[in-house]
Amino acid sequence: MPEGDTVWLTARRLHHALAGQVLTRFDLRVPRFATADLTGRSVLEVTPRGKHLLTRIEGGLTLHSHLRMDGSWRVFAGGERWTGGPAHQIRAVLGTGERTAVGYRLPVLELLPTHEEERITGRLGPDLLGPGWDPDTAVTRLRADPARSLGDALLDQRNLAGIGNVYRCELAFLAGVTPWLPVGELSEETMARLVATAHRLLTANRDTSERRTVPGTGRRRPLLYVYGRAGAPCLRCGGPVATTSRRSPGPAAPAGEPTGDERVTYWCPRCQSGPAPDPGPHS
Repeated sequence: MPEGDTVWLTARRLHHALAGQVLTRFDLRVPRFATADLTGRSVLEVTPRGKHLLTRIEGGLTLHSHLRMDGSWRVFAGGERWTGGPAHQIRAVLGTGERTAVGYRLPVLELLPTHEEERITGRLGPDLLGPGWDPDTAVTRLRADPARSLGDALLDQRNLAGIGNVYRCELAFLAGVTPWLPVGELSEETMARLVATAHRLLTANRDTSERRTVPGTGRRRPLLYVYGRAGAPCLRCGGPVATTSRRSPGPAAPAGEPTGDERVTYWCPRCQSGPAPDPGPHS
């Protein structure tokens, strides 16, 4: 699932493939920009901002994309067969003399003047993988609404940028509380530790496609503590990991991001204190 670490790695791969190269093919398969043609222009850089990808192109233009739940960018060598989904799922093709970047299932894709990037990034909180990472501001923003659940506060990219549902579940487990606990019940010190853990985990996982929150190695050792492990024994207490996919009304989220109550949640009822709904059938 694309989160800040996945986006960072995607940006690095796209940058290595495209930056400094002249576009020989530019094809956006969305109605609004279907006629845009930037062939002959150079790609300046590809940079991540939270869960957003910004491809800056000669002439003051930026291609903005967002992976959301299952979008992806793939890079192929010349003549290599494209793999990543059926052709009708392709939303963007950026080709150079040596490489072709293909964007699959991109729900957000727009071309805008580079000087208007602030319209996209200006509302975001501190970027967990950005050069200006500011943990103190992240803690302050997370604690700004004491009645809001921890899970929703973590998903809100206005508080800190880069966390998705996997890290939401894992961070709550590591903090020993459920994602439904109001942030006002967490001390500032606890929240600071949680933010530091988020930064450490995303940094550790940004260079690999195999996300891990459980330390150690071994083929049989789980990569994650609770996410995706419904019914499996908790790695701390041995009790079954619980899950729920129940949807319930939650606070509005920016830029179409689902709230925590709209996500499948995994947690350990024994290790995590705080409110929780009835577990799902696979718990």
